[in-house]
Order: sequence, then C-alpha cells, then structure tokens
Amino acid sequence: MHHGEKKQQAAKAALQCIKPGTILGVGTGSTVNYFIDELPAFRDQLEAIVVSSKASEDRLKELGFTITPLNEAGSLDLYVDGADEANKQFHLIKGGGGALTREKILAAAAREFVCIIDDSKWVGVLGTFPLPVEVIPMARSYIARQFVKNRGQPILRQDFITDNGNEVLDIYNLQITNPVEMENRFNQIPGIVTVGIFAQRPADRIFMATEDGVKEKMRG
Repeated sequence: MHHGEKKQQAAKAALQCIKPGTILGVGTGSTVNYFIDELPAFRDQLEAIVVSSKASEDRLKELGFTITPLNEAGSLDLYVDGADEANKQFHLIKGGGGALTREKILAAAAREFVCIIDDSKWVGVLGTFPLPVEVIPMARSYIARQFVKNRGQPILRQDFITDNGNEVLDIYNLQITNPVEMENRFNQIPGIVTVGIFAQRPADRIFMATEDGVKEKMRG
C-alpha cells in the first residue's frame, strides 16, 4: 500500500468522530486534505468549521463550506490534524507545512484532538524530523544561536512566509527526549512565536494507518 492510500485510510477513520452539531477544527497538510474531501457527506452534522490555514480554507470553500473564525466559534468539539512525528505519549512534531501556530491554537481550543498519520510517522524519540519553529523575522539569528547552544542545527526555510507573516527555522539534529520540558524551555525564548513540539497539549486519539489497516490509539 503506498503512502497516499494509507493517508486516505487514516483520514477516513477520523470521520467517525463527527457527531451531529460538531464544531470542527480542520488542520493542514496532505493527510488532512483527504479528510476535507470527505466532509461534504457530513455537511448536515457540522455546526461550524474553523481552519488552521489559508490552504485548508481554500479547499473547503471550493467544496461549498463557509468558514467560521475561531473568535466567533468559541471552543471546538473536535480538531483533526496530521503530524510529522508522533510518539507513544501522543506528543507530536508538527509544522512541516508551516501552519504550526494556528494548529497549536486550534488544538488548545479543542475538547478532543484527533491526529491522523501513517505508520512512517510513529517514532520512539521525536527529532529525526527537523523541528519547525515560527519566529519573528528580526529575532531570527538570535533564536538560531540559542538552538545552536542546544546542539541543534537551524536552517531558515527558504522563500517561505507563514500566514501570520513570519519566518520558519527548521532545527535539525535535536534529540527531543523530554518534549514537555523542551517545549516549555523553547517557548521562553523571545521572538519565538511557536515551537512545533505539541506535548503540553498532546493528541487525545491517533488513527494510524498501517499495512494491516488503521489502528486506533487512545491516550490514557
């Protein structure tokens, strides 16, 4: 089974989490796009849809959905998104697509955070995938130096500006052995908007597509 099929299976599995009256948050990325493409069949059950990126908003609008700003929606019943890496504590690395700040906001605002991945994203220790960090442009080189002190290798993501008008540093060679502590510590560096470690607010449920079908994992 190739990557695309696995992603599609994980995405379809998450549709079961939609109940009548759901206020839904939608993430960003190739796996989420499969989820979005299935949503028209659930139109009647969705009270409102909030998105984490312009890309997802455009895709939903093409399908005839109206997007509600988070400020109007209040809290979300359900947030569905992919991840670049996930571990057995349900800690994630996210932001390969650059939407990490809005993704983290929606995850925080959601009662249930459902993550859809294929088994290539399941890891023992986070950090093989370079850690995305959204930064205020004037602070970029200051922040890069702080990561060098932590033995990371920061690379500016070329020709990329986030939906918030900021830049992204991708940090290579970090061993993220204690994600909660590291997320806390990096959050304190002035000029960092968001670090792509999702550990303070981990996923609640993971649908992971494997060769043998989709495995559902519940945290705790």
